Amino acid sequence: MPPAYVKPYVKRGKTDANDAEAICEAVTRPTMRFVPVKSPEQQAALALHRTRDLLVKQRTQLVNMIRGVLAEFGIEMARGLHHALALAKRLMDGDAAEVPTLAQRVVASLAHQIGAVQEQLASLEKELVAWHRSSDLSQRLATIPGVGVIAATALAASVSEPERFRSGRQFAASLGLTPLQQSSGGKEKMGRIAKMGDRYLRKLLVVSMTSLVRRARTAPASVDPRIPAMLERRPARVVTVAAANRTARIAWAIMTRGGSYRKPVPAIA
Repeated sequence: MPPAYVKPYVKRGKTDANDAEAICEAVTRPTMRFVPVKSPEQQAALALHRTRDLLVKQRTQLVNMIRGVLAEFGIEMARGLHHALALAKRLMDGDAAEVPTLAQRVVASLAHQIGAVQEQLASLEKELVAWHRSSDLSQRLATIPGVGVIAATALAASVSEPERFRSGRQFAASLGLTPLQQSSGGKEKMGRIAKMGDRYLRKLLVVSMTSLVRRARTAPASVDPRIPAMLERRPARVVTVAAANRTARIAWAIMTRGGSYRKPVPAIA
C-alpha cells in the first residue's frame, strides 16, 4: 500500500505498534489501493531508466560548472551540450589566451568527465533500445505521436497492471496530469495539475509533448489538428500538459485493450 494512504490511520505518536495498527486498519478498507508487483524484467528496465536519469543530471551539472568557471573570465557560453564541448576543445587547443592555464586544465577535466558520462549514456540507451525491441507493448506504445523509445519503455516497465484503473482519466490522474480540485459547499473549483504519482513518467510525457507542440508551430499539418487549434486559444505550456494528459489516456487504452495507435478519422461534414 502507498504510505500516503496509510498515514491517515496512524494515531498519535510514531511507534512500531501504531504503524502496525494503522496498516491493519488500512488494509481492511474496501477502497484501498495496493501497489502492483513488477516483474524482474520490468525492474531491470526501470534500473536502466533511473541510472540514465542520474547520468543526465550529472552531465547537466558538469556543463553548468564549465559555464560558471568561464563566466568568471568574461566568457559567455551558449546553451547546449555541443557548445560546451566545442568551447572546452577550443580551450584545450590553446585558442583562449584570456583564460589562465590552471582554469583551462579545470575545464578540460570537466570536459573529460562529460565525455565519460556520454559514453555511459550511449551504452544505456542501446540497452533500452534492445529492451524496446523485445517488448511488444513498448513497440505498440511507441506508435503514439510524440512518444519515443524512452517514454514507451518507461510506460511499459512502470505500469504492470493497467486494468486496475477504471478509465484513462483515472490513469492520467494517477500521474498528476489532471486538475487539482478545491471544491466545497457545492462549488467546484479546478486548480493547477495535481503533480502527484510517478514524477518520472509525468516528466517524460510532458517533454515528449513539448517536442510535438514545437513541431505543431513549424509544421501544423504533421500533427493532430487539435494541437494547433489549442495553441490559438491557450498558452503553449497549457497545451503541452493537455496533450500529455491525452497521451496518457491513449497509452492506457493501448495497454488494456491491445492494438496500436490509430490516427483519428475526421468527421464528414
